[in-house]
Amino acid sequence: MNGLWLLLLLCVIATYCWRGLGVLLSGRVRTDSDLCRWLECMAYAMVTGLIARMVVMPTGILAGTPLAERLLACAAALLCYRVSARNLFASVACGVAIIVAASYWRSAT
Repeated sequence: MNGLWLLLLLCVIATYCWRGLGVLLSGRVRTDSDLCRWLECMAYAMVTGLIARMVVMPTGILAGTPLAERLLACAAALLCYRVSARNLFASVACGVAIIVAASYWRSAT
């Protein structure tokens, strides 16, 4: 049991050390530098990859939905994102609503 507490403490220390370093360096970093642009592109690529994986190879409850429903929800969320002036909450809510409605419609027929 003591080993688990030690592991938890080490994880907390590691997490907050990096966060503290980020706070200390945040005022010195130029956001228009090539490095920051590269990091931004990498972050977008990782999020895009995770979303693509959720749509193409889902796990859990989402794995029980047909691919067509997941693609429809993804397309509706993207459309909602563009129409709603890039409102992330509205687009996620739209995608979830489409998945729920399609699942309900499928089970009712």
